[in-house]
Amino acid sequence: MAAQKALSLNIQDVQTLLSAYMPMLERGGIFVPTRERYELGQEVYLLLTLPGENDRVPVTGQVVWISPEGVSGRRIPGIGIQFGPADQAVRDRIENLLAGHLDKGALTYTL
Repeated sequence: MAAQKALSLNIQDVQTLLSAYMPMLERGGIFVPTRERYELGQEVYLLLTLPGENDRVPVTGQVVWISPEGVSGRRIPGIGIQFGPADQAVRDRIENLLAGHLDKGALTYTL
């Protein structure tokens, strides 16, 4: 298994958060645009800044989705990170931010 890598993601607005959040994952997750190579199952450390906040929230998760560079369609290269068990508070903050923009039934979407 490759060494843990650190990433940083600054989400400026709720619409961007809406498109990056991955609610279909068991513990929630987030899509991080990157051209770096990662492997499925690789552990990553992410410093996440949410809309309207200045603090970077540390998240430790696993790569569960890879969208490689050069993929067909208009997909952005990057990785989907599933939040770790200790990151429930981050998931709650994200879902609270999105609550005004979605009803709970709409929190599942297809990538």
